[in-house]
Amino acid sequence: MFEIPDPELQIGFSVALAEIRNLYLQDALSDTVKSLDIPRIDRQLGTMVAKESLADLASHGLRGELLFPVPYVLRANPRLLGYYRLLFGFSQKAFYTAETGVSRFQEMEKRGTLSLKNAGRLDDLCQALIGTGSALLEGIGTSRIGSGLLDDLTLLTVGPQLRGGANVKKGAAGIVKVFDRILDIVKSAATEIEKNRIQITNAAGRNLLIEFAPDPDIIIREEMVPGSYRQLIAIEVKGGSDFSNIHNRIGEAEKSHQKARESGYNECWTVVNVDRMDMRMARRESPTTNRFYRISDIVSGKGDEYEDFRNRVISLTGIKI
Repeated sequence: MFEIPDPELQIGFSVALAEIRNLYLQDALSDTVKSLDIPRIDRQLGTMVAKESLADLASHGLRGELLFPVPYVLRANPRLLGYYRLLFGFSQKAFYTAETGVSRFQEMEKRGTLSLKNAGRLDDLCQALIGTGSALLEGIGTSRIGSGLLDDLTLLTVGPQLRGGANVKKGAAGIVKVFDRILDIVKSAATEIEKNRIQITNAAGRNLLIEFAPDPDIIIREEMVPGSYRQLIAIEVKGGSDFSNIHNRIGEAEKSHQKARESGYNECWTVVNVDRMDMRMARRESPTTNRFYRISDIVSGKGDEYEDFRNRVISLTGIKI
């Protein structure tokens, strides 16, 4: 019997892609150009782009702004900087950096805004991007250029971006699941419960904080005296479910736990979202991890692995159940 998973990822992608088309892809560019003065666009293209390049595009019935950005278009719709970034094959991380000098313009794609200061450098930015567009046209070859191919190129860049976003969401969801299960365990001792923070009082009358943190993901600390804490447990949650990438995720957990050790945490736990994991491999690649757990076991609230997780949380926090 076959057990094919539901295509949840692709369903989510379809919704996201529809939104991206309206914001950044050829649909967005076309809608913007329709509302503008075409002769003005042509004048800027004629001034900034080599005539041969424009002629190559025109021979295939393509307008110049499909490949080459001009200030008039980007002022009208700053988000279209994202179109050219995707067309030229750059991730946001690679494009908006100090090295490229483009980091200051990220607000255009992200918020659709163009500051007065950046507007003064927009001509220079367009000229630099036109150079990249010229290199792309030369590399593709005029015989193969077409609107369909250019659209395909943007989609090839969007794909990893969507998957990366989905992985981030999976990771965040995994952290929340573990945090919620810890809340279930300590709820009877809780004195304050917030969205990303739980305060509990243990049997010795000491206050403990269970919090989301940037690195590692969840930390548990005991307040010894007001403002002074003893680090108890650092938990790194790797929510990705792709088995082929488990080695990288365990390596990331190890780096996080090394920092946690330096900060005074003696108990470092790694929670993964992969059920078929070689524990010997995991211990070898993250020797700093004291305990490995699976999200599925913790969420289930039953079984040996969950009981071990529950008992250790109770024991190390010293709460009375």
